[in-house]
Amino acid sequence: MNAITPASAERLVRVPLGERAYDILIGPGLIARAGKEIAARLKGRRASVITDEHVAPLYLDALLTSLQEAGIQPSKLVLPAGEKTKSFEHLMAVCDAVLTARIERNDAVIALGGGVIGDLSGFAAGIVRRGVRFVQVPTSLLSQVDSSVGGKTGINTHHGKNLIGVFHQPDLVLADTDVLNTLSEREFRAGYAEVAKYGLIDKPDFFAWLETNWKEVFSGGAARIEAIAASCQAKSDVVVADERENGPRALLNLGHTFGHALEAATAYDSRRLVHGEGVSIGTVLAHEFSSRLNLASPDDAKRVETHLKAVGLPTRMGDIPGELPPAEVLMDAIAQDKKVKSGKLTFILTRGIGQSFVADDVPASEVLSFLREKHP
Repeated sequence: MNAITPASAERLVRVPLGERAYDILIGPGLIARAGKEIAARLKGRRASVITDEHVAPLYLDALLTSLQEAGIQPSKLVLPAGEKTKSFEHLMAVCDAVLTARIERNDAVIALGGGVIGDLSGFAAGIVRRGVRFVQVPTSLLSQVDSSVGGKTGINTHHGKNLIGVFHQPDLVLADTDVLNTLSEREFRAGYAEVAKYGLIDKPDFFAWLETNWKEVFSGGAARIEAIAASCQAKSDVVVADERENGPRALLNLGHTFGHALEAATAYDSRRLVHGEGVSIGTVLAHEFSSRLNLASPDDAKRVETHLKAVGLPTRMGDIPGELPPAEVLMDAIAQDKKVKSGKLTFILTRGIGQSFVADDVPASEVLSFLREKHP
């Protein structure tokens, strides 16, 4: 990547999916313009805004005002914050709120929040009336660069993360970069794990750029917008090539198989581990496991760990507070993961920085042995 210049305060990434194509707008001040942008694209004049108790005091009033000024009649539902909100109970609450608001197919469900709200609201939008319009207004770095784009929605169960859901593409994504200034350092770092992931999948130049420019990404400005736009473009390219994860889209799960197992092992307790932290540890584990299988140099795994550690992310299972269940329990979670096909383990492994690939039929015995080795 080239040096960053502040030529534009806003970027647009188009997701070209034919009749379901949509725009991702990235830049400051987009919540204040949300009503105008939505009204220009959607025919409906009602919207059901779904948010959580952390985000609502910060941005809900501004969004509602913007919608009303654009002639859109909004309703609202404020849910508890946290991963445990991605449940059947709260899915029913969202569906009921959407129906109570008389949202029809051309009207919109608007997700105002991070990945939890986006995944939950998108699932509801996909099943109410067999599908209504959906707008993402992501308020975390993680949701801006990952979960708001691509149409994957879902909830968690005791069997694992995101095992129940539908593919339902948004009609618009408004990534207001101003909102990132209110994130805690921990939340921003967790989102950054997904940014780094895009470089590690197949864009080594982007990863090298991040190694040089990560401090500017964290401090804001042009570098932050550029990193988000590059991440969204990378995800758009993969989604367009494989919308329903039948092939190369699985590469987006780099680090997630190990990461999801760790999230399940901590019962989705955000005090111990949040999603991006699980991805960070999982990404290091994926590179180390690739090295163990003689697919990649151990130097690559060390380089990944060094960078993620430099930005303040956890990189080892031992970095997770509290005790973890035995390796065998982690293995059970991996075996339940949605990336298992016909009982065969599928992992995203790598041959080096930016050289990830889908590995089918990974021996379970090798995975279990590796988990025992890495277990704190």
